[in-house]
Amino acid sequence: MGAQQRVFKAKINSTKSLRKIFKAMELIAASRIQKAIGRVKAASPYANALTRAVSAVATQSNVDHTLTTEPDEIRRAAVVVIGPDRGFAGAYSANVIREAEELIRLLTENGKDVHLYSVGRKAETYYTFRDRDLKKSWTGFSESPQAEHAREIGEVLLEDFGTAFEEDGVDEIFLVYTRFKSSVTQEPEYRRLIPLEVVEADDAVETEQVSQSGGLPDRDKAKAHDEVFPLYEFEPGPAEVLDALLPRYIDSRILAALLNAAASEQAARQQAMKTATDNADELIKTYTRLANTARQAEITQEISEIVGGADSLAASGADD
Repeated sequence: MGAQQRVFKAKINSTKSLRKIFKAMELIAASRIQKAIGRVKAASPYANALTRAVSAVATQSNVDHTLTTEPDEIRRAAVVVIGPDRGFAGAYSANVIREAEELIRLLTENGKDVHLYSVGRKAETYYTFRDRDLKKSWTGFSESPQAEHAREIGEVLLEDFGTAFEEDGVDEIFLVYTRFKSSVTQEPEYRRLIPLEVVEADDAVETEQVSQSGGLPDRDKAKAHDEVFPLYEFEPGPAEVLDALLPRYIDSRILAALLNAAASEQAARQQAMKTATDNADELIKTYTRLANTARQAEITQEISEIVGGADSLAASGADD
C-alpha cells in the first residue's frame, strides 16, 4: 500500500506543476487578448477609409483594372492558410486547416489547380508532414503581426497573380483565417482576395468593424446607411488611382486577416488553458481521494495485522 501512496503523491505533484503552467499561460493569453482586440480596432478606420476610396473609384469609373476584372477562365487558385506558430490553443489550428481543406476540395472539384501558401508553423508543419507542396510560407509573427508582414505577403501574392498561368501564375487568391467575433466565439472562414469583390462603403464598415460583441451597434449601422457619399473627380485618372490604391487595399485586407487570426489565437489559447486548469484541479482531487483511500486501507491492514498478532499471542499463551 505504501507503494500506491507514493505513486499517487507523484501524480499529484506532477499535476500541480502542470496546473501552474496552464494557469500562467491562461493569464498571459488573457492579458494579450485585449491588446490584440485593440490592434484590430485601431486598424479598422484606415481599412474602412481605403475601402471607401477603392469602392468610389471602382463604381464611379469604367476602368477595367487587372485586380478588379474577373478573368475569362480561372484555372489556378492560390490559397493562403493563416494559422498559429504555437500550440496549446485547443482546436484553433485544426479548425482553420479543416476550413482550408474544404476550400481546396471545392476548388479541385471545379477543375482548378491549387497553390498553397501558409502563415504560421502549425499550418506549415501540417502540409510539409503530408508532403504537400507549399509555394511560400511565413512564420514567426502569428501572435503579433505587423504591417510589413502583410506587405511582404501581399507583394508575393501580387507577383504570382501578375504571372501568366503557363509560367506558374495564379488567376485568383483566397485567404483562409479565423475571424474574431468575441472572446468565446471565433469562426474560421475563407474569402477571395483577388480579383477584388469591391463592396459599397456602408457594407464595408459593417464588415471591417470588429468589437467584442461582434458587428456594429444599431445606431452606427443606421448612420452608415444614411450617409450620402460624394461624387469624385480623379487626377491624373482612375487607372492611376487604382494602381496606387489597390496594393494598399490588399495589404490592409491581409493585415486585417492576420490581426483577426492573432486575436482568435489568444482567445482560443485562453479557453484551452482554462479547460486544462479545471481538468488539472479535478485530477488533483481524484488522486488525493485515491491516496487517502490507499492510506486508510494501509492503516486498516496494519490494525488487522496487530489484532491478528495479539490474538495469536493470546492463543499461544492459553495453550501454555
